[in-house]
Amino acid sequence: MADRIWLKSYPEGVPADVDVTQYTSMVDMVGESFKKFAARPAYSFMGKEQTYAQIDSLSQALAVYLQGLGLAKGDRVAVMMPNVMQYPIAVCAILRAGYTLVNINPLYTARELEHQLKDSGSKVIVILENFASTLEKCLAATPVKHVVLCAMGDCLGLIKGALVNYVVRKKKKLVPAFTLPGAVLFNAAIAIGTGGTLKKAAIKPDDVAALQYTGGTTGVSKGAVLLQRNLVANLLQAEAWFQPALKKIPTGDQINLVCALPLYHIFAFTVGMMMSMRLGGKLILIPNPRDMAATLGELAKHRIHVLPAVNTLFNGMVNHPDFKKVDWSHLVVSAGGGTAVQSAVAKLWFEKTGCAIAEGYGLSETSPIATSNSVITTEYSGTIGVPISNTWLRLLDDDGKEVPFGERGEIAIKGPQVMAGYWQRPDETANVMTADGYFKTGDVGVMDERGFFKIVDRKKDMILVSGFNVFPTELEDVVGQMEGVLECACVGVKDDKTGEGVKLVIVKKNPELTEAQVRAYCKENLTGYKQPKVIEFRAELPKTPVGKILRRELRDQTQP
Repeated sequence: MADRIWLKSYPEGVPADVDVTQYTSMVDMVGESFKKFAARPAYSFMGKEQTYAQIDSLSQALAVYLQGLGLAKGDRVAVMMPNVMQYPIAVCAILRAGYTLVNINPLYTARELEHQLKDSGSKVIVILENFASTLEKCLAATPVKHVVLCAMGDCLGLIKGALVNYVVRKKKKLVPAFTLPGAVLFNAAIAIGTGGTLKKAAIKPDDVAALQYTGGTTGVSKGAVLLQRNLVANLLQAEAWFQPALKKIPTGDQINLVCALPLYHIFAFTVGMMMSMRLGGKLILIPNPRDMAATLGELAKHRIHVLPAVNTLFNGMVNHPDFKKVDWSHLVVSAGGGTAVQSAVAKLWFEKTGCAIAEGYGLSETSPIATSNSVITTEYSGTIGVPISNTWLRLLDDDGKEVPFGERGEIAIKGPQVMAGYWQRPDETANVMTADGYFKTGDVGVMDERGFFKIVDRKKDMILVSGFNVFPTELEDVVGQMEGVLECACVGVKDDKTGEGVKLVIVKKNPELTEAQVRAYCKENLTGYKQPKVIEFRAELPKTPVGKILRRELRDQTQP
């Protein structure tokens, strides 16, 4: 698109382009924040705050410990934790030591975890003990040589920490039994690194900062390679986009951001953790947003300015009886992403908070933000907004040519936030990148005369569950290995709560196979959001003359 017609729709004060080269790495950017905001609280977790100076000191100690393991620059270090204080400490340590971060969903099954550790070649994992039993099942099959074991109470002080650990382990029984010989406790690793000297890593803009895993069209999860400059760019782009709303916060007030979305997800990683550090904000870590009463109880203790969330979270909060206990009058940004925001939810949220949801769009491959509605909007647009600064969007036909104005086409994105490619998968990279540097998303959209984009279809058979990508091929591959299953297919079905849910259709090999057996098998092999909402047995699956399963037909057919 020769001219960016969307620039005329930009809020006042947002530039067409920002200088994304002002930092060579995330380490430079975070280091600046450590110095500039040293005395401020950086994180709040279960009533305990840590300052920027403390996060600086702790992450440096952990970085020294990691360097002492003899890793080479660029080696991968995995992090498998929910939203706990050790997460940002570990991330800062990994980047400062010159290594590559691998974010892992802590709810993964042993099968899913094994694949990601092997594919990334991770040599170290920092993991919360609640998930250590999963690691134990697959550790021998992975390249991991060092385990840093965290407990929920590690950063809460001696007395409170011990109490929290007792409740988590003994009362709530959230830590299944495990044996990981040689694992080093988080606080022990910090103690080993304290007082040591951090060897300054020569980090360049094109060095790999993180591998962000996403579903694969072949059924295999693959790592989006996010370079230092990709993450730096998207943070600076997001900061520029947020400015019109952030100006409403009185000068001198610290910005408080909420992190209720999981940090291993790129949306929370960038717009939560990294954005907060960039702005010198305090990030309120919510370890379990499903406990809505506890979440709202925690938020009631703070003055809330910025809340990134998905539709299900906005909906759950605004309809909860404790919603009114939170003072929402200071909220200036409600950033919606991950999945489509429903109009009824957006309407109710604006009525109750006075801060409209600014829906945006992005992917793991774009670090993630590519488009957004204005953060000072007062209305629901039903679109994904306009491309943010430095970002170009095109709509392409099946031959890769740009479609005429007003027609549907595959959304393709170009900008400094677009990944370098998929980790060790040149064929997959070639499938999604155009010769002139556009990333083909697989989402079909249209653009209006103001430059606003709307997603109207999906080229891929992906299912979007509460903002998480579920690829049918992965599920079909896993369920197809179950004894008693002849063949199967997965499609997305509408779900009021999660946007979409998984529908699994099975042709039995063994007539005795039951739904309960299938559900138990799925629970063992697939993380929660991938598990089928609906299971249906059929005599046969609809297919093309050459035997390809017609998923679209399964979607269109009503359930018997």
